[in-house]
Amino acid sequence: MVDETGRLRTADGGELAWRRVGGQGPTVVWMGGFRSDMAGTKAEALAQWAAATGRAYVRFDYFGHGESSGDFAVGTITRWRADALAILDELAPGPVVPVGSSMGGWIACLVAMVRPEQMAGLVLVAPAPDFTEKLMGPEIDADARRALDETGVWMRPSDYGEPYPITRNLLEDGDRWSILPGPVPVSAPVRILQGGADPDVPWRHALELAQAINSADVVFQLIKDGDHRLSRPQDLTRLIAAVEELVQPPA
Repeated sequence: MVDETGRLRTADGGELAWRRVGGQGPTVVWMGGFRSDMAGTKAEALAQWAAATGRAYVRFDYFGHGESSGDFAVGTITRWRADALAILDELAPGPVVPVGSSMGGWIACLVAMVRPEQMAGLVLVAPAPDFTEKLMGPEIDADARRALDETGVWMRPSDYGEPYPITRNLLEDGDRWSILPGPVPVSAPVRILQGGADPDVPWRHALELAQAINSADVVFQLIKDGDHRLSRPQDLTRLIAAVEELVQPPA
């Protein structure tokens, strides 16, 4: 379900891969998770929805992710935030509804804080603000700390595949963008979908974000048996319903 594909050149010569479905706005902008890409189940489901309903939709891969250029191991929150802002500026300059999954929920909030006039609303799926400190930090045992001190890299075990690199630079950079305990200066409507059985983002962490956001129009939906990915058919139905609530029907 793609009208266009392309690559956006960044200031340092890198390229961000993107896909776009043409339609009426506000433009729904997918902001994926850490080590995820724009070909995932939720991103594809939104593309199909956009094509079927005539809505504008953009998805992209951050630096070092998916089809974009760059080495994942040198990526940072600073860089990925800049990638999201570049996509908004170049491909979705009008009103937008960012849909942020996991780390993308953090990125969506950071973007909304500096583009408030552009935000028609935000949909956050298992949002993981401050994950470098608050979620990864407690996992860093003595061996991991030694690796970070000696080499600058910790190979973090994963339930989804091979261990992957976490750098000292990523962890330190993440501290710069901490938004909890708040307040989080986002005034647009926000819809949060969170799994109660999420092993990666505890539901109380996502609820803390909901309570910290300044907007009075925040709805927190707890899916008690939901996991981190929230990609089951019933979860996708909930996701699309949340997005539809924040976009105006086509004229």
